[in-house]
Amino acid sequence: MTGRPAGARSIDEILAAARSRLHRVGPRAAYQEKDALLVDIRPAVQRAAEGEIPGALLIERNHLEWRFDPESDARIAEATGYDVRVIVFCSEGYTSSLAAAALQDLGLARATDLTGGFKAWAAEGLPVTR
Repeated sequence: MTGRPAGARSIDEILAAARSRLHRVGPRAAYQEKDALLVDIRPAVQRAAEGEIPGALLIERNHLEWRFDPESDARIAEATGYDVRVIVFCSEGYTSSLAAAALQDLGLARATDLTGGFKAWAAEGLPVTR
């Protein structure tokens, strides 16, 4: 086995770098943000098993950047500009941190993620559909 190539980072380092740029929000704070778009990036099988947050946009991770880039032909109607507030969530809040950082790379400076993901939201007793 060879050592890590020059410039390579571990996933823990990549995650820490992504999170250092985010102002992550907890479930209650996210629930109270009326101008934010909650975006569920979990795959359909995970949503079916865990449940969903009513009103959240369903955009699986592999489509996220194309749907939110204001200059993309594949953008959604809600991608009205670079100042849109997006709170991304996954199951536990790991993949969503990477996804929110990717949205910031597109210029969506107000993008962030939900600390603890869907599981934390449900544990807080916030609205969920099964």
